[in-house]
Amino acid sequence: MSLDELDVDKIWMDGELVDWDEAQIHVLSHVVHYGSGVFEGVRCYDTVDGPAVFRHREHYERLADSAKALGIGMEYTVGELVEATRELIRENELDSCYIRPIVFYGYDELGLNPKGCPVRTAIAVWPWGAYLGEDAINNGVDVAVSSWRKHHSSQIPTTAKITGAYVNSIMASLEAKSNGYTEAILLDKEGSVSEGPGENVFMVNDGTLYTTPVDSSILDGITRQCVMDVAEDLGYEVVEKRISRSELYTADELFFTGTAAEVTPIRSVDDRQVREDGRGPVTKEIQETFFEITEGRRDGYTDWLDYV
Repeated sequence: MSLDELDVDKIWMDGELVDWDEAQIHVLSHVVHYGSGVFEGVRCYDTVDGPAVFRHREHYERLADSAKALGIGMEYTVGELVEATRELIRENELDSCYIRPIVFYGYDELGLNPKGCPVRTAIAVWPWGAYLGEDAINNGVDVAVSSWRKHHSSQIPTTAKITGAYVNSIMASLEAKSNGYTEAILLDKEGSVSEGPGENVFMVNDGTLYTTPVDSSILDGITRQCVMDVAEDLGYEVVEKRISRSELYTADELFFTGTAAEVTPIRSVDDRQVREDGRGPVTKEIQETFFEITEGRRDGYTDWLDYV
């Protein structure tokens, strides 16, 4: 769905609620030319007790860490941004939505050094369903290992969500889609599995879950951490280890995790079928538990939900 088709009235921008169509920046803003911004992806779910933002504060804490990594001085505290998001969701009368906060260098000077530019902050919310398609949740997605490698943390911090760094992800995603696949998997500079363009990767073999470690140039995803906790609570062993490309071809199950992707099964890799039925039993159990939590129907995880 085009953003122009959304029934959303307001965006929070630099401390004020502004009309959707008025939330604009100058074409010579530093971020437009150099990708000098940081952002987050957050979800608000329609729970049995009303709208609730999932891992709300954790996302804004990571936004602050990303800003620190890029050298951006945040104009607002984590607490102020959390409250601004609640206000914005209420103002737009949304029961569930995707939340996109962004902090970036704006318009003043145009050169590689952004220090003379103002720091701008904005939060947008809009209705958004399954990122990789509604069918993917049950039947999985077909992916390809990208010819593009994930950038190393010695080049750009991989634990920070920096806008310009996501060109790497765009290249991998465009390549996959142009070749008929739903999504890509990137390898790190050593040739081990890193992550998807916007997702972490999990592998299941003999009932044990494996996921790539932080030193495989991944973003240490918040959903990734949640799934690791959930899996262990369900009695599964979870191991962080380097995963080779060939291991993807022989895995019992594979799935993506992420705020946008949530828990999405991987049906095939490079035309090698992982699961004929698309979603394996371990993935199914973790996925269903995850959605029970986000809908407020699972005891023991209430602190993961911030009710609007």
